[in-house]
Amino acid sequence: MTHHPPHLIDSDEDGIRLDRWFKRHFPSLTHGELQKLLRTGQVRLDGKRAEASDRVATGQSVRVPPQLEDNSTGGTHPKSQRDARDLKKLILFEDADVLVLNKPAGLAVQGGTGLRESVDSMLDALADSKHGKPKLVHRLDRDTSGVLLIARTPLAATRLAEAFRARDTQKIYWGVTLGVAKPEKGQIETLLVKRGEIMVLATPADTDSKKAVSLYHVVEKVKDRAAFVELSPVTGRTHQLRVHMAHLGTPLLGDRLYGKPLPDSFPAEDIGKGLHLHASRLVIPHPRKGVIDVTAPLSAALKKTWTYFGFGL
Repeated sequence: MTHHPPHLIDSDEDGIRLDRWFKRHFPSLTHGELQKLLRTGQVRLDGKRAEASDRVATGQSVRVPPQLEDNSTGGTHPKSQRDARDLKKLILFEDADVLVLNKPAGLAVQGGTGLRESVDSMLDALADSKHGKPKLVHRLDRDTSGVLLIARTPLAATRLAEAFRARDTQKIYWGVTLGVAKPEKGQIETLLVKRGEIMVLATPADTDSKKAVSLYHVVEKVKDRAAFVELSPVTGRTHQLRVHMAHLGTPLLGDRLYGKPLPDSFPAEDIGKGLHLHASRLVIPHPRKGVIDVTAPLSAALKKTWTYFGFGL
């Protein structure tokens, strides 16, 4: 086995629990395996035995058993290699702090019941020894495509999350609606509450409702049949844009939860499959300096619909 020097705690990691540090640096190590290494003294923090709940400090050293280092660096599993390759095809922008992907429709951001793959699970393949696994800082619906921002460092994760909470961002979505919203430009403000799988407009009896605010305007239209709309969520509620467009009587094309069947006058072979909602552009302060301003191109499926209606790209 190769001799490996101890890991030094970075300033970005100051104060986190030791088990969280291991999750970042050795994501495939299970909690049970870590407990065994700690119990048998194979992990040392500044030369002393440690517990999972211990907090690490900048400059401290963590020594791990050689076999763990060798397993983590001596070649990756085929799935990890495939995940890394697939993610790199989606990259719109990257630097030392952030990663911006053009998420395809149909790929969940986080895993759930019955989901074997998600962006979050694939990010294990991009974990590094200094900062661990990149971290999600916002979400997109599984059926929505477009700009997805990911933090590569703990500092970036904290500052980007703060920017989203403070609404110090500009989020632009493109969609196609069945019918044309009236008026063609405006603000929608409702109270939403979750009912099973869907979000609905709240009633006075709902005490757990949350305010949802969206801006919209019709960019182009085809008579009263369909419209290309630009949408901007002011708040960040689940399915917010989908519910709001349906509330106007002009649901998004291909919306299986809030929409309606494609009219017979629309040739199905000329219309792209899936939900016609795309996170087109995101503008947000960079965690260190400047601004991140990224635009994601439409998928081939959505371009098909834009082309059919003659909407500009």
